[in-house]
Amino acid sequence: MSGPHEGTFEELRAQLQETAATFADGPDALEGILLGIVEDVDRAVREPLEIFPVCHHSPASALAMARRLREKQPKVVYLELCEDLEPLLTELRNCKLPVALQAFASEIEGFPPEWSPLSVVAPITEASAEYQAIAYALDTPGVELVLVDRSSDHVFQWDARGSHTDDAAEPGGPAEGAEASGPDASPAEEEAALHGDAVGVEIGDLRPRFAELEEHLLRHGRVRHWSEWWHQYVELPLGDSDHDTYRQVMLLIGSLFRRLAPGDPHRVRVDEDRERYMWTRMRAHLSESGTDPADCLYVCGAFHAASHVAEFGVQGTDTFDISPRSATTWQHGLIPSSHAAIEAQFGLAAGSVSIAATVWAKNVRRTRVEPFRLVGQAGTKKSKAKKKAAPAPVAALPPSDKLTGFLRQPPVLDKLDEAELLGWSVEIVRAARRNGYLASTADAIAVFETSILLAGMRDRARPTPYDFQDAAVTCIEKDRVPGRRDVRRLVDIMMGGDRVGQVGYDALPPLARDVHDRLAPLDLKLQQRGVRRALLDIAGRPELGRCSDVLWMLRYLMPQGAARPIMGERKLGERSIQESWDLALGTHQRALIELGYEGVSIEQVLEQRLRRTAYGPQATVATVLEAVEDATLYLPGRRLPDELGTRALEVLAAERSVDGAPEVLRRVRRLLAYYRTSEPVLPPWIESFVKTGYAHYCTLLPTAFTDDDATDRQVAAMLGFLFSMESLALSLGCDRTQLELAVAQSHPQDPSKTALLWAAQVQLGHLSRADLRARCDELLGNPMVVPSYPRYLSGFVHALEPVPNLTDFVVEAVSTAFGRLPDPVLLPWLPTLITTLRANGAELAPLLIREAGRIFPGRLAALDEWVPPWLAQPDPALVSPARPATGGRGCALLIAHPASCDAVANLLGYEGTWETADPGPAGAALTARYPDTAEALEALMAGE
Repeated sequence: MSGPHEGTFEELRAQLQETAATFADGPDALEGILLGIVEDVDRAVREPLEIFPVCHHSPASALAMARRLREKQPKVVYLELCEDLEPLLTELRNCKLPVALQAFASEIEGFPPEWSPLSVVAPITEASAEYQAIAYALDTPGVELVLVDRSSDHVFQWDARGSHTDDAAEPGGPAEGAEASGPDASPAEEEAALHGDAVGVEIGDLRPRFAELEEHLLRHGRVRHWSEWWHQYVELPLGDSDHDTYRQVMLLIGSLFRRLAPGDPHRVRVDEDRERYMWTRMRAHLSESGTDPADCLYVCGAFHAASHVAEFGVQGTDTFDISPRSATTWQHGLIPSSHAAIEAQFGLAAGSVSIAATVWAKNVRRTRVEPFRLVGQAGTKKSKAKKKAAPAPVAALPPSDKLTGFLRQPPVLDKLDEAELLGWSVEIVRAARRNGYLASTADAIAVFETSILLAGMRDRARPTPYDFQDAAVTCIEKDRVPGRRDVRRLVDIMMGGDRVGQVGYDALPPLARDVHDRLAPLDLKLQQRGVRRALLDIAGRPELGRCSDVLWMLRYLMPQGAARPIMGERKLGERSIQESWDLALGTHQRALIELGYEGVSIEQVLEQRLRRTAYGPQATVATVLEAVEDATLYLPGRRLPDELGTRALEVLAAERSVDGAPEVLRRVRRLLAYYRTSEPVLPPWIESFVKTGYAHYCTLLPTAFTDDDATDRQVAAMLGFLFSMESLALSLGCDRTQLELAVAQSHPQDPSKTALLWAAQVQLGHLSRADLRARCDELLGNPMVVPSYPRYLSGFVHALEPVPNLTDFVVEAVSTAFGRLPDPVLLPWLPTLITTLRANGAELAPLLIREAGRIFPGRLAALDEWVPPWLAQPDPALVSPARPATGGRGCALLIAHPASCDAVANLLGYEGTWETADPGPAGAALTARYPDTAEALEALMAGE
C-alpha cells in the first residue's frame, strides 16, 4: 500500500514480528498470520468507500453505528442483506420489533423437491447495527439505502452446490456452530419456533470456525460459551471506544477468524462469491448514480470486511458473473420474531439476545447517544428531548493506529455496582417464589455473594449477567424444578425477557388482513398474543355463521392451537347453532402470514391444498375421499367435491392393493348417507365410484384372502363394501354373479380369513347357520385345532363389519367355547383371545357387548335356570310333521288366506300343491308339515 499513510501500522508490525520470532520455532508461519492480519486491517481502513464492520445483534456495533451515522451523514448506505428484501424495509415502521424479513416459496423450480417450501429469514432487532442504518436511511431525506447481498434465490442456488454457507443454515436445520444447550438453557418451544424451518441470513456472523481456537478462548477466558466470551471481552471494551478504535478492532477480529478458518473448499467459495457479489453490485451502483465513494457507507459483517478477492474495493476488477435467478416464484413479507427464535436459529446461548437488549438500553442511557428509530415504529418509546439540528458532517481524517494502543492497554475492571447486583438478587428470589421455589431472603444474600465469588474466580470485579445466572442456579435451584420455568429461564426473563415482535395490520398480506376483517364481528383483539375465547350464538346472530366458516377453515389450515373448538362440531349434514373457540392468531401470526404467500383468500388456499393432496404422487383413494369430504364441509358449492370425486374414481381404477379399504368403506358410507339426505339425486361420480368399486373389489377378493400382507380388517372392509353397496351397485347394472364367483374362488388358509369366508357364504345364502354351527362344533372337538380357535373368533368378530346379523352367532360361539372346553384347555388361550379381540376388533366389540347383554340374564340368581336360546330352539329336522292340518288357529288363517301361504312357500323355496279332502283351499299339507311357520305368521298378522 503506497501513499501518504504508508506507515500507519509500522509500529504494530514491528511488535508482531518480534513476537513471532520469540514464540514460534520459525518466524515464517506465525509471522505470516500476524502480519497478514495487519495488512487486512490496513487495506480495509484505506478503502475510499468506508467499510463499517459489525457483529449481528451486538449493542457495541449498534452504538458505534448510531454515532458514526450522525457524524458522517452518508448519502448512500450499502447494507449486507438479501437484495430482494429491500421493498419490505418500509413496512418495518408498522411492526413491533423484533421481526424478521422473509422470502418464501412454496412452488419451486430448479431445486430438489424435498426442499419445498423454501424460506429465508433475516431477523431485525432494535439493538442491531442494521436497524440503525435502516432507520437512518428511511427517515433522512436524500439518503438511499441499497441492499447488496445475494438474493434469496442465490442462497439456495449456492447451497445446492455443496454444504451450507457461513451465514445460512441448511434447509430444515439450525445454523452451523450452534452451541450445545441443555434443558435449562433451552428457550420456550413456542417462541423458538417462530422462524419455523427457515434458513437464517444474518449480518456479521463473528464466531471462530477453528474449533481449537474457540475452545482455547473459552478455557482461558473462564466462560461457558461463546456468547459470554464476546460479551466480556468485546462488547464491554468497545462500548466506550471511538470510531477508529472500533473499526480497527472489529477488522482485526474478522481477519483473525478468517485466516484461522478451516479450508473447506465449498465454504471458502461461497464466502468469496458473496464478497464478489456485493462489491460488483456496489461498483455498478456507484457507476450508475455517480455518487462519490466518500459519501457512502458499506455495512457488512467483520468477517467479510477483511476480504482477499480481486473485486474488493472501488478499484477492484469486474470479473464476477452473477448467475440468473431460477424460475421459482418468491413471496416476501414480514413475520414476528423473538429473542428465543434468534438464539435458536443462529446457535446463540439462551438469553444472550435479551442480555444484549439490556446492555443496549444501558449504553444509550450512559453515553447519551441518540439512536435512530423509524418514525411511527410500534413498541418504541418516544424521545422526550427536543429535536436538535443535525450536526454538520465531519470531514474524513487520515486513519491513525488505534489498534496498538487498544492491544497494549490492560483490561479495565469495572467497579462493583452493589445496588444493581442487590436488585438482581432480590428480584430473582421474588420471581422464584412466584414460580413455586422455596426461596427466601437468605437465598438472595447467597446469590449476591456467590455472584461476586464467581466473578472473582473469572478475573473480573463486576459480575456479569452470566455470573449472576450461574449463581442463581447454584443457590436457588436445588433438586427439582417445581414449575414450568427453571431458574436460568427466570434470569433470562428478568434481564429483559423474551421479547416477541408483532407485524402490524398494515404490513400483513391481503389474506391475513381479510381474515381479521371477517372475524371483526367477534370483537376480540386477535392480533395480540395469547388465547382469546370466542362465543358464537349463531342461532341468535346469524351473521356469526360466516365467522364460524372462517374459523373452521383456519382450524384446517393453521397449526394446532391457532383455532381450537371447545363446543360445536362440523360434520356432513350437521351445523352447530352455538360454538365456543379458543383463538391464538396473534401467537401463530407467522403461520397466518405464510398462508398469505399461497393465495389472496383462505378459500383459495384451502382449494389449492385439497387439489395438491388429491393430485399428489402419494394420493390414495382414502386420501382423495377425505379431500372430497373436507371440500364439502368447508367450501360452498359442488364444483370442487365433484372434481375431486372424479379424481377418486381415477385413483381407484389404478389401485392394485387393498391397504386403504377400511378407510374407503368408512368415507364412502358417510358420503352416501350425506348425499341421500341432502341432495335430490346422487352425484354421478359417486354412482360411478360404487359401480367401479364393486367390480374392483370383486376382482381383488380371491387374492386378498390368500395374501399374507392383507389383514383381516382389510378383507372385512372389502366384503363390507360389496355387501353394503350391493343394492345400489345392482341397480346401476352390476352383476351379482361376479361376487358369488369371487367368493367361490377364495380359498384362505389362515383361520381368521377362513371365518370371514364362512360369514360371506352365510350372507350369500351358500351356507346355513346350522352348517356354520356344526363347523364350529367340529373345531372345538378337534384337539389339534383348539389352540387356533381364538383366531377363528377374531375372524368372526371382523365379519360383523360386512355381516352384522351374525352378532348373536358370535356371542353363541364364544359362549359355547367357554362352556365346553375344560379349564386346562381354556385358560392357556384365554389371554390370546382377549388380546386378539382388543387389538383387531375394538370398534366392533360394542356390538358383541350389547348383544350379550340382551341374551344373558340380568341377575345372577337367574343364571342357574337360564338356558341359552341356541339350545332352547329345537332342530327343525327333528320336528315331527304328524300334526293335524286343522289344529290351531294358524291353520284356519292359512286356509282363509291361501295366497299368503303360497308367497311364503315360494320365498322359502318349497314347491307343492294344496291337498284337501273337500273342495277348499289347498294349503293344509304345508301347514301340517311346518306348524312353526304357521304360528309365526299368525303372530305376525295378529300384531299388524
